[in-house]
Amino acid sequence: MSLPHAILTALLEKPSSGLELTRRFDKSIGYFWSATHQQIYRELGRLERDGLIRALPTAVATRGQRKEYEVLPAGRAELARWTAASQDPKPPRDALLLRLRAAAVVGTDGIEADLRRHLALHQRQLAEYEEIERRDFPPGRDAVEDRLRHAVLRAGIDLETFWTHWLTRTLEELAEPGPDRPG
Repeated sequence: MSLPHAILTALLEKPSSGLELTRRFDKSIGYFWSATHQQIYRELGRLERDGLIRALPTAVATRGQRKEYEVLPAGRAELARWTAASQDPKPPRDALLLRLRAAAVVGTDGIEADLRRHLALHQRQLAEYEEIERRDFPPGRDAVEDRLRHAVLRAGIDLETFWTHWLTRTLEELAEPGPDRPG
């Protein structure tokens, strides 16, 4: 996924200013595709230059006024082209996994505490996703659009569930006595 496509998606859902997009990223798309305020504004400029979005006209032009953007037909076509294209899965890149591999070589000082910290973070994120699911996806919301949005949320729930189980098991295994650990 790329930032331009994330922005096009968000703007098709609701025309917004750069500030509104930043806030919406923090509450939805940002759960699986993050971007800084500066990256969003830079990309809005590119998308506008490329003729994929436009700033909505305002009644009175004033310096420093917030621009609200909407997607043009060329932007919708680009998003549809990108959505229909196939893409291979990307291998995960996770510093924690690399750090565990390194700890196997240089020692485990500090790693257990950080694993516990990660576990708490993933537990909190899982609880937040489950609350969003309860709030936003009650029984009976089964339009295709709702099912697709729910599928994205369920992916987040499943990933957080995986991490909480994996971290719990890893911590249990680290606590087991072994040849190099007193029992």
